[in-house]
Amino acid sequence: MSTDLPLLLVPGLLCDERVFAAQTAAFAQSRALPGWGVTDRLTAMAARVLADAPDRFALLGHSMGARVALEIIRIAPERVARLALVSTGTHPLAAGEADKRHALRDVGRANGMAALVDAWLPPMIAPDNRAAPGLYETLFAMCVEQGLPAFEAQITALLTRPALETLLPTITCPTLVACGALDVWSPPAQHQAMAAVIPHAMLSIIDGAGHFLPAERAGELNAAIARWLAGPVSTR
Repeated sequence: MSTDLPLLLVPGLLCDERVFAAQTAAFAQSRALPGWGVTDRLTAMAARVLADAPDRFALLGHSMGARVALEIIRIAPERVARLALVSTGTHPLAAGEADKRHALRDVGRANGMAALVDAWLPPMIAPDNRAAPGLYETLFAMCVEQGLPAFEAQITALLTRPALETLLPTITCPTLVACGALDVWSPPAQHQAMAAVIPHAMLSIIDGAGHFLPAERAGELNAAIARWLAGPVSTR
């Protein structure tokens, strides 16, 4: 058992520790990292995490934060006792992806950060969850407060992301791969493919949730996290 292992929670694009409010409340050993500000490389984000991390820890990344977690695995695999990749992807840059991200940037430049988030956020949340008391308002405020310079830097980090195809099969620590069944941004098939190439990965697809799984279906995700934390720890 390793439920007392420090658990670092790594947020994604336009997010900060608020996205993990339900996880930090549930797991006493957890600590959610703040947002990324104007950091524009995933490797720099990973270095920031490692500079302030315990010698050995469990690591959970959400969305872009999972890509940061994988860079931590690339840099210092011996420090990661277990890994969770939530609502994410490991594919290379897709055709048209840069144009779509730059179009959102241009909405922000023309009309302000609230307009950018108003265009970007709703599809990230399952339709039935958008009216959940306080959920959309909390996520909207969090994303707007990050600011346009942060969005521009962070999409640069995503558009210059390192390749991951050869990294996944080398992961030897206990790994959880989780997503919402209604995630249209990082769909279940993407996570099934990831889990298939990570040795002994645990796959959890959670009904009723979109891309913001940690907030949309916190209880179900927390149960999956608890199972992942309770298993044998890597001795690497």
